[in-house]
Amino acid sequence: MKRRLGSPMAPTAGGSGELLRSASSIVAETSRGYHILKIDGYSLTKGAATGDFLKSHPFTVGGHRWIIRYYPNGQKSEHADFISIFLRLDEPAASLVQAKFQFRFVENVGEGPVTWSRLTSFTSGVMSGYPEFIKIKDLEESKHLRDDSFSIRCDLVVVNEFRSMELPSFVSVPPSDLHQHLGGLLLTEKGADVVFDVGGQTFAAHRCVLAARSPVFSAEFFGTMKESDPAGVVHVQDMEAQVFKALLHFVYTDSLPKTEETDEEDGVMSQHLLVAADRYNLERLKLICQEKLCEYIDVGTVATILTLAEQHHCHGLKKACFNFLSSPANLRTVMATEGFKHLSTTCPAITEELIAMLLN
Repeated sequence: MKRRLGSPMAPTAGGSGELLRSASSIVAETSRGYHILKIDGYSLTKGAATGDFLKSHPFTVGGHRWIIRYYPNGQKSEHADFISIFLRLDEPAASLVQAKFQFRFVENVGEGPVTWSRLTSFTSGVMSGYPEFIKIKDLEESKHLRDDSFSIRCDLVVVNEFRSMELPSFVSVPPSDLHQHLGGLLLTEKGADVVFDVGGQTFAAHRCVLAARSPVFSAEFFGTMKESDPAGVVHVQDMEAQVFKALLHFVYTDSLPKTEETDEEDGVMSQHLLVAADRYNLERLKLICQEKLCEYIDVGTVATILTLAEQHHCHGLKKACFNFLSSPANLRTVMATEGFKHLSTTCPAITEELIAMLLN
């Protein structure tokens, strides 16, 4: 017996296929603080070379020690016309410390929008800041410089940890049960206005539901193919009753009926349903059948499945068959079967593709 492999799925509610709904948020627990660095005797610092810095007294925020580096004539030569300001983690750190910060002149605190840095990962000795904090000329002409001094405030937010918390749900929306209502409509036949005769069995249905789901049914009931039988009986040829019953179940519920068929029986049903889905232009059902048939490809079935794939334009299923036949051992065995002889007769183009595959 061929074992079918399942795929992981999200949790569902009541087996209906609807996803369970919940929500959570990631919350950052932080520590906040600030440090004011006053440059007293600014004119005396101007003699420093580019790249030379003065540093603040260490301060602690979020359990970590920090310092501010002040470069009177820029950190690098390209910043020589600017004052550079940087924040530095001043401690041995076993792990990353994430933080964001901003530098402002004290006179600007409480004025205008706050411009924070991006969240930065600091390790021991790593610094981040503004190499072009302010032009030296602009500072000397500004209100910030008074009595040969100015003050800069560094606001700092340190991330202590991230934690997840569930968001409260005040309104619970149940999963959609439309498929159950429509399925009940099919089962009870309430309001049915059309009857199908399939192999001597009759099935009552609703024209509007069928037309909404299938363009073929729509044309048959409301278009140029409009059924003229006054009794409202539609005779379906070349289809087994159980196949049409499964097709109707899908039309009303968007799912296949649950059965206790063996793998072989399920594979045969999937073949017939694929043909029916193509006949009524039910593209999703056609894809479901292709996916199921991919699980049943073996030496005994591949020729039949490949014939179906070719005749009904199932490109994914055809690729799966070719993948199976890419094994020389599989191909040799299959070529000796009656199914392959039938395939060669009904679909000669497939034989040419297989030969081309062997030659490559």
